[in-house]
Amino acid sequence: MRRIAFLSLTCVFLVSSSMAQNQNKQAAKPTKETIVLMKTTMGNMKIKLYNETPLHRDNFIKLVKEKFYDGLLFHRVIKDFMIQGGDPDSRNAPAGKQLGMGGPGYTIPAEILPQIKHKKGSLAAARDNNPARRSSGSQFYIVHNSKGTPHLDGEYTVFGEVIEGLDVVDKIAAVKTAPGDRPVEDVKIISVTIVK
Repeated sequence: MRRIAFLSLTCVFLVSSSMAQNQNKQAAKPTKETIVLMKTTMGNMKIKLYNETPLHRDNFIKLVKEKFYDGLLFHRVIKDFMIQGGDPDSRNAPAGKQLGMGGPGYTIPAEILPQIKHKKGSLAAARDNNPARRSSGSQFYIVHNSKGTPHLDGEYTVFGEVIEGLDVVDKIAAVKTAPGDRPVEDVKIISVTIVK
């Protein structure tokens, strides 16, 4: 009788332990990645934000919810390199105005991960030349080069990638630019919204 009671208690313990392990595994699963839709005057892009870079992901989501990017320009375009946006000074900026220095008034600590490389379509944070490699609070670039930009790996935080609309990146990268790499005809971000 004691043997049966002991076996029963052992079975209950094993079942309970197994259930707890399964709950812990479920709790440890990363949340699904956020997808945003960026509508531009040259077409739309869907961009996946990486969970591995939570400071940059959460900041980008915050700015999207505030509609910070709506109406801004891709103010710096270099074919076979990248397209850059996110400067709030670009909103309604007259032709010829020097752009690229604006931001929300803060920077973000670097989240540079060796396993995340600059490939075509990568979304990365722009930054000035600071020793801590802190990122701009709002400016970003999307890699255009089909071979990526490996010389930027380990230098800038990559925090997402274009998963639909690489043809739009190509179109933007092909526009005619003036000195300072600003497009002659404005390429505007109409809106950025969270879709998933």
